[in-house]
Parts: sequence; structure tokens; C-alpha cells
Amino acid sequence: MKNIFFILFTLATLSLWSQNITTTITQSTTLKELFSDIEAQIDYKFAYTDDLDIQGKFFNQVVRLNDVELTELINQLNNILPMQFSVIGDNITVHQARGKSQGYFVYSGRITDEFEEPLIGVSIHIKEANTGTTTDENGSFSLRLPSDTYTVNVTYIGYRKVERTLMLTQNINHHFQLEMDTQTLEEVVVTDQNRAVNIKKPQMSVNHLSMEQIKQIPVAMGESDPLKALMTLPGVTNAGEGSSGFNVRGGAADQNLILLDGAPIYSDSHLFGFFSVFNADAVNSLDLYKGGIPSKFGGRVSSVLDVQQQQGNYQDMEGTGGIGLISSRLSLKGPILKDKLSYMVAGRASYAHLFLKLADNDNSAMFYDINARLNYRIDQNNSIHFSGYSGSDMFDLSDNFTSTYGNMMGNLGWKHTFSNSLRSDLSVFYSDYRFELAINTENFQWESAIKSYGLKYDWVHRLSERFQLNYGINSTYYDFNPGTLEPQTEDSQFNYRQLDKKYALESAAYLDVEHKLSEKLNLRYGLRYSLYYRFGEQEINTYAQNNPVVYNPIYNIYEKGEPTGSISYGSGERLADFNNFEPRISLSYALNDEQSIKASYNRMAQYIHIVSNSQSPTPMDIWTPSGPFIKPQILDQYALGYFRNFNNKLYSLESEVFYKRVKNRIDYVDGADLLANNNIEQVILNGKARAYGLELLFRKNKGDFTGWAAYTLSRAEQKTVGRSEEEPGIANGNWYVSPFDKLHNLNIVGNYRLTDKWTFSGNFSLQSGQPVTYPNGYYEFGDIHIPNFSMRNENRLPIYHHLDLAATYTPKPNKTSGWRGYWVFSIYNIYSRKNAASIRFTTNEDTGINEARRLSIFGIVPSISYNFKF
Repeated sequence: MKNIFFILFTLATLSLWSQNITTTITQSTTLKELFSDIEAQIDYKFAYTDDLDIQGKFFNQVVRLNDVELTELINQLNNILPMQFSVIGDNITVHQARGKSQGYFVYSGRITDEFEEPLIGVSIHIKEANTGTTTDENGSFSLRLPSDTYTVNVTYIGYRKVERTLMLTQNINHHFQLEMDTQTLEEVVVTDQNRAVNIKKPQMSVNHLSMEQIKQIPVAMGESDPLKALMTLPGVTNAGEGSSGFNVRGGAADQNLILLDGAPIYSDSHLFGFFSVFNADAVNSLDLYKGGIPSKFGGRVSSVLDVQQQQGNYQDMEGTGGIGLISSRLSLKGPILKDKLSYMVAGRASYAHLFLKLADNDNSAMFYDINARLNYRIDQNNSIHFSGYSGSDMFDLSDNFTSTYGNMMGNLGWKHTFSNSLRSDLSVFYSDYRFELAINTENFQWESAIKSYGLKYDWVHRLSERFQLNYGINSTYYDFNPGTLEPQTEDSQFNYRQLDKKYALESAAYLDVEHKLSEKLNLRYGLRYSLYYRFGEQEINTYAQNNPVVYNPIYNIYEKGEPTGSISYGSGERLADFNNFEPRISLSYALNDEQSIKASYNRMAQYIHIVSNSQSPTPMDIWTPSGPFIKPQILDQYALGYFRNFNNKLYSLESEVFYKRVKNRIDYVDGADLLANNNIEQVILNGKARAYGLELLFRKNKGDFTGWAAYTLSRAEQKTVGRSEEEPGIANGNWYVSPFDKLHNLNIVGNYRLTDKWTFSGNFSLQSGQPVTYPNGYYEFGDIHIPNFSMRNENRLPIYHHLDLAATYTPKPNKTSGWRGYWVFSIYNIYSRKNAASIRFTTNEDTGINEARRLSIFGIVPSISYNFKF
């Protein structure tokens, strides 16, 4: 009998080795398909309970098995699947084996669109673990999870949702290629994933708009404008219509750091503020940090505007463009080497000057800009990229007055992935802003410029699911040319003059920590250490008691101090230096899955400045560095907020209160001459500033009708006291409102999708009037009327408001390839409000009566544009 059992056991064992299997398993293979394939080749059947999901796609890699024995197949399946396979009789039994591996693994990947272009801000949600993340600027993500089986949901505005089963038994890297959602119009599609509040993320005080949202907002001249769209969100204003720059939480325009692909941009507008420098077709994403600013950013004390360009297309060529009434644009993306080298190039130009010529008008005003980017994939872990921008404005008055100004930027970067948890980004950049002015009747030319050369090296190190380090170094060298006056002919009454050039180096090292303490409490904290050096060659004046500004008590005015001598510094010789520690911390505490409280504190230092006595930036404004007489500005800002999502993220509420104070805020004395002043220290005084307020943002995130209402109640003030008891300072040493104070700021934006072909949008804006200084009387000196002015910024322009409407018509909304076009009809300022850009006080030549005259830029402005894709 024993021999019979031995023979039967031997035969059974041999049968396991004699029945060989050949099969190929891919990520799309279901368990049912695998079982059927194997059962067709051997005499065994799979046995399992009803709770096993045999329709699930559990494989994360391609597995090829060629003529393998059954025992090897069983071993392979046990290694790659979270199940236990075993042979019992003629059956292969399958049991769930959750947690059979107790280790943690990294689930990472990259998400692109159909054309291999990275998608930023894609939501990756792990259902069973109730956790998730979003993609970075490279379209990459990373999560550390315990070994288990998960459901991964990938969602992004305008794209089809992807759901995938993940069996995490090893480190896994996935590439998701999302497809456009053809059931919705791209320009109006809305999902809750990208607009609802991120309750648990500690980052607060950030304004973000997608390109789809930006293109819906009506603007003057019909040109979509990312920068003007940001002004519909809380805490952001400007000086009004046709004005350059933007003001964040009561700060000046020069206190905003503007980055394009990581390189600084020094002027943000075309045509004196009618257009921004950002072509909507070339921009991939933009984020405005108003507070709680991460440690990697520094150099300005008000905000950071981080703009990323489109990255190109590795598969097929595509294009977008638009034709408007006064400007047109075209962008192209495509592969140079498929899957290896891609390009993006975008151009934009105005042609209003051509209409002026046709009308026999000798004046001219035009602009152009070009955006470009190249991306080269060396291998899976290395890529290099180049991005560039060049823009210029030309303004001409009957060939008597000619002005040219603009930005140029270039950035070369290398991105390297060491592992799923460690990656780096190294870049070098060049950026400049130049201004040229020629007065042909006087035969002279004026030039000024700022140039900067920089290096950045940033690292992201994910130590665990709950702990991530961001650290790096950066350095920027500045070359300032305040002005060069050059005669154009020998008989010019002007002589050659070069204002003192200035040179400086600003460097920093930072550490930023993202720390998840619990499911409810998340922290982000860090430290930035900045160093600043001012170099020669330059001759610095010395003054009595080191006061370049002196007070005249007889006339109760400040006057320029007389230099007592000078100190000469050679080329590269250090003439001033500063350093600052800049701590940052943000936290969020989730009350539940729908609401949280957030708080933040950040300190920042600013070493370069613009000294201006205009309400908004002008092309002639000159950047000046900190030095012996101008100290760096130091900001301390505190913010506290309550955030909530309602009705399954249908609605969301963001509310924040903030308080910030700035040390060493400079202001000019009354009667200051700032233009072509080689000794600017003689007309400025050191003071301080503060701002505080409440910001509210209520959104409707999905449905046919979407939009938001944003309201800001705030105050921005400055204080410049005298240096002694007899000196009045500015405004008698009392707090006075800054030129950027807007007590009330309300914006309401709505978008309504009527059909697939027609969508409508509207925008209502209301702001308090700009602070100004009016004359409150005059005195006579002979036959001359000399005005006497009130205290600094004691008056205001009239309240500012306008209503804008737009309609978008898409003839073929379901067309997803080939030529696709749509029309945008818009009316800016539909009730033709004559908002005051300025009020000028003059004497009527006929009556001799003093009168105020309002200058308005726009009345009602209808426009039409045709936009297309191919």
C-alpha cells in the first residue's frame, strides 16, 4: 500500500512539472482573462470565492512567461499579486492576502496630456487610504504607502477621469496620459477637484486661476490677460484702467517678484498697462503667493507671481491663436525628435499703429513679444530645457519723441531624478529690462537698464509619506544702469552724461519642510538665509552727520544735503553688505473633511527698490539697490484663515485676515526730483509701512453656472517720522495712507453655459478711489498762482467701477481634431462709466477760474476676436 501511495504522489508531482504554460500579462490583463488563458493550457481549474474581483486589472508591469512549469507560475503570481495561490488537487486556489507584505513602497509617476505635455496640479486620490497629492510643474507625483491594493483616481479640469487598481507590492512608477473630455467645451469646463479648497494643505494666501478660467473673463480690447484676471481675486488691485503693475495687500508694484519659468521679469505690461506681458496661449499655469510664502522664494516683501510656460508637444504638432481688433497671436508646439525633443514658440503683436497711419496720424504705438521653450529628454531620469522671452514696446509722437522699452529673459535648466524620493533642478538665467528715449527735437537719447544673471539649484527629498524636504541655493548678480544721456548731433545743447552704474550680488540658501503630523494637522515650515553685497566701481558722497537730506526750519521743507566729500570704491570692492534670516511657517488644522483653519507667518527681505512718485509704474522707473543710504526692506506678515467646502465641493469659501509690517520703507520728500538724479539719497527718507485687512472668496465650482465673488476690506499706510523733534517727517510724522490703499475691493465673476455652442460670462468690479494729494488752496506770487497742497494722500479719486460682458460661440463644439475655432464677443464697461485715471487742477484761460479736469481712459469698449486651434 505504501508503494502505491508513493507512486501516486510521484505521478502527481511530475504532473506539476510536466504541464508548461506560455502567457503574456500586461497592465490591461484582468484576472479572468489570465485564468482562462492558463486553464486552456493545463488540466487545473482556478477556485476562488465571490469576493475576488476577477474583472480587476491588478498588474503593474508586463510579465512574459515562456514555457514555464506550473510551480514557477504559482511562485510568480504570489510575488507580484496581493493574493495567495496554491495547488490543491486539481484546483489552483486563490485567497485574498491583504497585508502579506508589511513594508512601505513608493507610488510615483508622471501625468501628461495626449501630446506628452506635463499637466500641473492634477489630483491623484488614493481611495482606501483617503490620501492623495497633486502633480508638480513637471507633471510628477510621489506617494509613500503601505503595501496593499488601492483604487487610484486621477482627475483634472477638462480631461477624462481615470480610475486604476493599484497593487503595491514594490516601488511602482506609472505614466498616465489623460484624454480631453470631448463632452464639454474646454474653455468652460469646471470640476470641483481643482477649484474647491484643499482643506488639509497648509499653503494659504494663494491666488490661482486656470487658463480656462482666465479666457472666460471679459477684458478691454478683447485680449485674454492672465495678470488682469488675477485682479478679480481677493487682495489684488492696480491703479485703474490703462495702468501698469499690480498691488498685493497694499504693497507697491516693485514689491512683487515676478518669475517666468523661474527667471525674474522686471516690467509686467505693454502699452503703458493696456496689456500684460503674459500671452495666455503661452502660459501653462500661474500662482500668486500673497502670504505664507515658501522658503524657496525671496527678494520681495509683498508677493511672488510664479508663471510657468507651456512645455511643448513630444508627439504631434498643434497650434493655437487668435485675431483681435488691435492685436493677434499664434503659438505652435510639436516634436523635433519624437519622444525626445519638443518645442513651443508663441508670438503676439499689435497693429493699431497701422490704422493710425491710414488715418494720416503720425503717432504710433505698438508692441510685440515672443515666448519659446525647448525640452530634451536625455533618459528617464534626466532632461534639459531652455525657455526664453523677448518683448518690446515702441511709442512714437510724430517722429519728435520716440520711446522703446521691454524685457528679455533666457533660462537653461537640467532636471535630474535620483530616485522616486529624490530629484533636483539646476538652472542658470539671464534677464534684463531696458528703456530708451529719444527727443529728436533736442537731439539727445536717454537709456537706462537693469540686467541680472542668476543660478538656482533646488532639491526635493521625500523622506516618507509624512515628511518632505525642499532645499537649495540661489544667487543673482545685478548690473544697474540708472541712465546714460548721449547727444545725437554735434550741435545738441546736451553733453554726454553717465549716471553712476551700480552692482550687487544677492544670494540665499533655504530649507523648507512639509510635515504631516496627523490626519488633521499639517505643517510647512522653513528658513531662508539671504546675503547681499553692494560692489563698486562707484564714488559715494559723504555728508555732515551722514544726513544726505537736511531740514530747513525757516521754510519748513527738506532740502538736498551738500556733500562734504566722497569715498571712491574700485571695481568689485564691497561698499555695503546685509544679511537676514527669514523664517516661514504655515499650518492647517482640519476640523473635518469639509473645513479647516489655517495660519501662517513669514519674514522676507527686499534688497532692490523702485523710487517713484507716480501712482503706478512707468517705463521710466529706475531700479536702485540697497547701499550705504538705502537699507533693505524687512517684512513680517501674519495671516489666519477659515476654509470650507459645501455640498460635496459644489461651493467653497475662503476667508483670511492678515497683518503685515515693513521696516525701511522709503518715501520721497515733497518736491523731490527723481528723474536722472545721480544722488537719489538726497530726496528720500526712511520710514515704515503696515497693511491689514479681511479677504473673502466664495466660489460655485461646478454646474452650468460657475463663478466667484471676492471682497477685500483693507488699509495700507506708511509712516515717516522726523529724525529729530523739530523735523516734521512726512505728513507731520503721522500714519498716512499709501498710494496703493483701497479700502473696498469687490469683484463678481460669473460664467453660464447655455448650450455646447454658447457660453456667457460677466465681471463686475468696484474699488475705492486711488489716494491722491490735491491742492487745498493757492497763494499769489506776483501774477503767478502757486498751489498749496494738502497732506500726503489725504484725498481720493472718485470710486471706480465697471461691468463687462462676453459671449463665446463655438460652431463645432464636438470637433476634437483638425481646425477648431470659436468667436468671442465682449463689451467692456457696458454702461460707459468714466472712471478717473487722474484729476488735474488748472486755471480756465477764458474765465480765470480754477477748475478740476478729469482724465478718463475708457468709456464703453466693444470688441470681437476669433480664436482657433489645429
